[in-house]
Amino acid sequence: MAERLIDVLRGINRVVAYLVGVLLFACAAFVLADILLRQVGASFGGTDEISGYVMAIATSWGMAYTMLELGHVRIDLVRRRPGPLGRALFDIGALVVTSAVIVLIAVKCWPVLARSIQNGSTANTPLETPLVWVQWPWFLGWVWFALMACLLSLAALSLILRGQFDKSEQAIGAFGEQDSAI
Repeated sequence: MAERLIDVLRGINRVVAYLVGVLLFACAAFVLADILLRQVGASFGGTDEISGYVMAIATSWGMAYTMLELGHVRIDLVRRRPGPLGRALFDIGALVVTSAVIVLIAVKCWPVLARSIQNGSTANTPLETPLVWVQWPWFLGWVWFALMACLLSLAALSLILRGQFDKSEQAIGAFGEQDSAI
């Protein structure tokens, strides 16, 4: 069950990663088109603002994919020393703390969005972008990351409690450690 959940989460997040990639590619094409237009004395204007919004959205949505693919930075000097149970405990401890921090970030993002909705806030730029257009997908990305982190924590904890340390390591361990010498 836990392994199936992890596989489903990875599959969903791969789709999300592809969509984020398309968004980033479209943003890069937009910026490139603006650069080319500047060569002939024209410009779309606001490409720096729009690309900043795209980066914020892409980052919030891309974090869950990175977590499930073991791409987040880890410092494992101590983690390498103990046996499978010790490594599993370090891994689940790190994941639970990460989950708590991400849930806190998602919770703290809501007042930012709520204030923009309430005030009808716009960017203090020539585009005067309604901030809710940017903050909704940004907020939902953090909520998605928090949900993925909590579900992954539960699945990994299930594996650890069943003594399946090798499977928990594959799900939440440190990427690339298998190849390094201790």
